[in-house]
Amino acid sequence: MNDWYRHIIIAPILVPLVAGALLLFFDERRRVLKAMISVVSCVLLVGVAIALFRLAIKGPQGGFDGVYLLGNWAAPFGIVLVADQLSALMLVLTSVLAIPALVFSLARWHAAGAHFHSLFQLLLMGLNGAFLTGDLFNLFVFFEVMLAASYGLLMHGSGSMRVKAGMHYIVVNLVGALCFLIGVSTIYGSVGTLNMADLALRIADLDPDRRMLLEAGAGVLGVAFLVKAGMWPLNFWLPAAYSAASAPVAGIFAIMSKVGIYVILRLSLLVFGEGSSAGFGLNVLLYGGMATILFGTIGVLASQALGRLASYSVLVSSGTLLAVLGLGNGVVTAGALFYLVSSTLTLGAFFMLIELVERGQDAGATVLAVTMEAYGDADEEEEETEIGVTMPATIAMLGTCFAAIGILLSGLPPLSGFIAKFAMLTGMIGVNASNAVGISLSVWLIVALLILSGLAALISMTRAGIRTFWASMEGTVPRVLVVEMAPVLLLVAVTLVLTVQAGPVMRYMEATVERLARPTLYIDAVMDARRAGQPAQTPVGATVTEEGI
Repeated sequence: MNDWYRHIIIAPILVPLVAGALLLFFDERRRVLKAMISVVSCVLLVGVAIALFRLAIKGPQGGFDGVYLLGNWAAPFGIVLVADQLSALMLVLTSVLAIPALVFSLARWHAAGAHFHSLFQLLLMGLNGAFLTGDLFNLFVFFEVMLAASYGLLMHGSGSMRVKAGMHYIVVNLVGALCFLIGVSTIYGSVGTLNMADLALRIADLDPDRRMLLEAGAGVLGVAFLVKAGMWPLNFWLPAAYSAASAPVAGIFAIMSKVGIYVILRLSLLVFGEGSSAGFGLNVLLYGGMATILFGTIGVLASQALGRLASYSVLVSSGTLLAVLGLGNGVVTAGALFYLVSSTLTLGAFFMLIELVERGQDAGATVLAVTMEAYGDADEEEEETEIGVTMPATIAMLGTCFAAIGILLSGLPPLSGFIAKFAMLTGMIGVNASNAVGISLSVWLIVALLILSGLAALISMTRAGIRTFWASMEGTVPRVLVVEMAPVLLLVAVTLVLTVQAGPVMRYMEATVERLARPTLYIDAVMDARRAGQPAQTPVGATVTEEGI
């Protein structure tokens, strides 16, 4: 591969980093300029992510090894970035979600506090870095960058409820970061490396005592990931935090819970996917995921406020992914990746739609939300006069988007939510899943929970839709700007594209899982990555030996 193309791997980190730093030099009163810089950065990210996506599809056969050696140091001595099919998928998902969230904020939220655009760009940098990094220490670094930016974004716009939820969020994530650091230190002390590929190589030769220490460190590390993924009972912070965040922030936060899912999937298949450690921690994911689905389903049914309903839907999504990963079935995992993409886009659109829908609610609708005061979700936003043209047929547009999101969350045909759930169910109980042993009880429990969670989402969304669009006493039409409606329509349109192109998308997911199930491909790509200026035919190991250490 041409060395020029090799540098595109670091672009998803550099673009938001440079943009975020540049934005700090401009006064907050220059909002238009800052908004333009931020939007251009996100558009560039989409282009870079799509380019990496296309290169990842070609893979080594197309001359793309997907490995970038920072400082031109060979692995495992230097920092490594890896862009394979899974990380490229997550980069595209992040960038596609970022543009609608950013555009939505331009209506008013970006001006509700200082440094919104810088924090937004640093959040994207942390997310992209977490998806690309090839070692655990830099995964910790990018996690901290992502979390530090999310602290400021969560409390953006002030308000007592937002500050209260933000303080809880900070404390919980600081504890999670401490667990992360302890786990990483324990793993390094037992194995002597933090490079993921090198770790996968060394684990097979560990003594039993060191293997126990490694698994203890991995368990502590897993706690940090499961806190971010929102697994029960570590998810008590999530509903309050997500429902208190401003609409565009909650929209981009929809991808943050998937970072924990990504890391668990990456490490479980790469480090613990083969050998005697195969299956490590799968039971925790399986039963913890089922408990999370049940907890989220109860929350969805109990929620009267739309923000709480969306927050508990995030937990249902995370629980579904954790439980399916706990099965260790490649066919089901491919459906889970499809579900991850569909649910993330749906929830991002839902959080932004909620603000638009709630503008038209009157006193009668507020009284019907009998649990709103108990949840402490009283609306503290001051009335603001907005300059813009009210869209024609606003209620019809809002209602159509609300119905589409309800169908997606419920998993009803014909949209992508149904296709994703159908793919997972087919892998679990389909013809290919049947064997002489039969289908296990845990699989039937997951199937039942998937159906019940979909039914709960349908009931709750129908109830909320009736209260919002049909039971209005005054018939108030919310004032919605084009810049606010367009992002929601765009995300719903992307789910429609997923529905129409379900076949090619599922083939990509299956190819991704197939590659993940063969960790030697990842290991060889990292350990044999060619340094800049090094002849392609020269083995990397031989060069390191000649130069000495």
